[in-house]
Amino acid sequence: MVAETVRRPAVALLCAAQFVVVLDGTIVAVALPSIGRDLGFSETTLPWVISAFALVFGGFLMLLGRLADVVGPRRVLVAGFALFGATSLACGLAQAPWQLVSARAGQGLAAAAVSPAALALLTATVPEGAARTRALGAWTAAAAGGGALGWVLGGLIAAGPGWPWVFLVNVAPCALAIVLGLRWLPSGGGRGARGPLDVAGAVAATGGLLALVLGLTRAEQASPGSITAWGPLLAAVALLSAFAAIERRAADPLLPPGTLRERGLASGLLGSLAVTTASTGALFACLLYLQGAGGLGPAQTGLLYAPFNVAVIAGSAAGTRAVGRHGVRAGATGGLLAIAGGAAGLIALPGLSEAVALPAFALMGLGVGCAAVAATQAGTAAAGEGRGGLVSGLLNTAAQLGNALGVSAFVLLAAAVPGPPAAGLRVACAAAAAAALAGAVAFAVLQRRG
Repeated sequence: MVAETVRRPAVALLCAAQFVVVLDGTIVAVALPSIGRDLGFSETTLPWVISAFALVFGGFLMLLGRLADVVGPRRVLVAGFALFGATSLACGLAQAPWQLVSARAGQGLAAAAVSPAALALLTATVPEGAARTRALGAWTAAAAGGGALGWVLGGLIAAGPGWPWVFLVNVAPCALAIVLGLRWLPSGGGRGARGPLDVAGAVAATGGLLALVLGLTRAEQASPGSITAWGPLLAAVALLSAFAAIERRAADPLLPPGTLRERGLASGLLGSLAVTTASTGALFACLLYLQGAGGLGPAQTGLLYAPFNVAVIAGSAAGTRAVGRHGVRAGATGGLLAIAGGAAGLIALPGLSEAVALPAFALMGLGVGCAAVAATQAGTAAAGEGRGGLVSGLLNTAAQLGNALGVSAFVLLAAAVPGPPAAGLRVACAAAAAAALAGAVAFAVLQRRG
């Protein structure tokens, strides 16, 4: 067992790692107009500043999570931080669209190494019980807080020192994290492969996830009927089906058959998917409305999301207590119902003062923090020996797929509604509320049967 004096700074470092990784997924969103003007992006290519990161991040999470189990999570974490710092510097110094998009893809690869390795180290460092529940609460607060704070910081940085600093602020923290990680984090954990490495399974899984995220992304950027959307989705079905067949025959499978049928893990994955699908979809639809029909600038829009940031942290603390007293089912279902209530409240935003969004954002933030703690606890409790990296990768993959699905589905839905932008926003927020409600019911059913 790791001594308490070592455990606390190690947990703090791992939470900070997740904060930085998730922050970079959203901090760019509000700065996109400034980036587009300065680097000469077209309207169709600008979304790839976000999509390149999400595509590679979501596609490589499971593979690099498994790699952490084989070679040791600290090695993967340190290598990920080195790459993240280098690609952040490249993003900040980019002078052309292709340079920025390429560097963002590199950031996504680095994030896919850091995130599952950090969660695997956290569960290996803190023994099961109340201490781990508290650590996972802090971890989830850091993750959700990073995603939430990105909306505010992106607007302030874009309006202040300029968009390059959205990326350059990562360089020094990454260097510091490497030094502290080598000092504070346990070096063991790699178990080696029991048989030949499952290269075919890794290629099929990573290719399938890449194609799935690409298809969802292109559905939002082009249209669902475009070949650039349904073509990758068909490829994803074929590759993931091939992956399932490969895993049944592999000596040391990347994803052992039957893993996803474990109800504890399945409920955690479904909860993570529902949280990010509903919250990201509603928040992004509001962002487009506020900066479009609402006429707000990036700094004003970012500050409007501040109640959401604070509420996520409070919700994580509340979720930790709820899980400790009443179990993961109460924490996850209660949090998802709060997300549904917040999304439903945003239906009233069009035609009223922007201040009407503040209580809705706060309620949604409470729900995100609470439900994310419970879903993470449900998933990691099912990890078992030697699967911490894999399960961490699966949980992060579910969250990233939820982000991609929320943005693509709800933005498409809003755009498809005839009439003014307000009508589309109302429909998108209603759909987000329905998604959160469905997630709450499904999580409760899986936990009860489990």
